[in-house]
Amino acid sequence: IRVHPIPSPVRLVIPAIDVDAKLVPVGLLENGDMEVPSFGLAGWYDPGPVPGANGPAVVVAHVDTKKGPDVFFRLKELRPGDEIVICGEDGDAARFVVDAMEQQLKSDLPIERIWNDTWQPVIRLITCGGEFDRSSGHYLSNVIVYGHLTE
Repeated sequence: IRVHPIPSPVRLVIPAIDVDAKLVPVGLLENGDMEVPSFGLAGWYDPGPVPGANGPAVVVAHVDTKKGPDVFFRLKELRPGDEIVICGEDGDAARFVVDAMEQQLKSDLPIERIWNDTWQPVIRLITCGGEFDRSSGHYLSNVIVYGHLTE
């Protein structure tokens, strides 16, 4: 299995949906939910594999906020074959290609597909989607894009 780990990822580029965002590490909140980065940033899940290493690297960002569209506003437009590039602070870049996209209720989050037991260097992009619940101020679903390392 060929890997291309990016130990200090700092930038996410997805040409098909005009994404070029700073990438910051995120972890877990006290309640066990994944931390989400501030407006305008994407976050990679630091406790998990780094992008391009063995296993699923997870990147999260907001779809929108009160300020307007955010980094993953067009995530659901991605199609198989679209490119995802993760750049390191040393200028190195790992390239991934989209395999699939799905939308699932947050209550039915497909954890076994997101954090599947694989040695392949794969990537997961996650944001909110589906119906917006005005009473809670949250979306009811997640959009999940699955991809694999190409170089």
